[in-house]
Amino acid sequence: MSRHLTSKNKPKNRLRIFHGRMYFALQALAGAAWWLGVSTLPALQEATLGGLDPLLVSIIDIPLFVIGSALAALNMRWAVWLASAWTVIVAIFMLIYATVTTTGGIGAILMVGAAIGSVLAGSLMLLGRIPSHRLIVGPFAFRASHTRIRSRLLVRTTVQLVIFWGVFLIVLPAIINALEDRWNLSFKFPILVVVAGFALLAFSTVLGVWSARAIANFGSGTPLPAEMANHLVVRGPYAFVRNPMAIAGIGQGMAIGLLIGSWLIVVYALAGSLLWNWLIRPHEEADLRDRFGAEYVEYTRRVSCWFPRGRAFDDDAEGEPETEED
Repeated sequence: MSRHLTSKNKPKNRLRIFHGRMYFALQALAGAAWWLGVSTLPALQEATLGGLDPLLVSIIDIPLFVIGSALAALNMRWAVWLASAWTVIVAIFMLIYATVTTTGGIGAILMVGAAIGSVLAGSLMLLGRIPSHRLIVGPFAFRASHTRIRSRLLVRTTVQLVIFWGVFLIVLPAIINALEDRWNLSFKFPILVVVAGFALLAFSTVLGVWSARAIANFGSGTPLPAEMANHLVVRGPYAFVRNPMAIAGIGQGMAIGLLIGSWLIVVYALAGSLLWNWLIRPHEEADLRDRFGAEYVEYTRRVSCWFPRGRAFDDDAEGEPETEED
């Protein structure tokens, strides 16, 4: 991280630094409250520390985590580095410890959340921004599709859905569920919740397929950022909301958690949606604004980002784009 803020918008930087400081202040208070609870509540100690000696841990953690976060909140830059680095180290240690010993799983989850928050807040304080643009690389870099042949686009879209859904809805949830079981944090959901998960999965999958086909049919592109639509898609589900693919993905992730009885997968889906909304969506919308200009601005004015307004976007003037040979 740089020692100097890189943005020229100083008022916005000051606001972001303030948000970072507030996070560290809240983290310091939460850490102090947690240590108070650990010293008085044996159940909390067991759930978060497992068999670790609380006295030994407190000797190291209180100065580096609690006091370090408090000093970071006072805008001491070295403390930002100290508190963030220590939180990441503890999160990694707790993940390994909980997996090996099957105890302290709640502590591992809390520290992973604190590590992510510390890194993001530290970036705000040291850079005046979160360098999320570095995530937009490789297959996630925004580029228009080179082919406009519908048959090829539909095949590529199908392959992409199989790969992405396989990774994010099967592989990663399976790992999370295995850790949840290993940490003795799983519990059985009521049957009605499981039924609701099945219904949500069916709805979300239909929405995802509908959205992907709309991109191929009306946008001459695919859902993959590296093969984005060549035309602004305002038909199909995009006539009602601007991010139906994201809504489908969030719904599918939550549905998988409900189906197999994993609250941690539900948290994973919600956390992923928040990170996508805050870190990726602004870059995607900036790219769309650059490529489609006033057409996209008008679209964003009339169509909501997440929740339908009850009236579809009027696309009567939109013709279905012709397929072209490479």
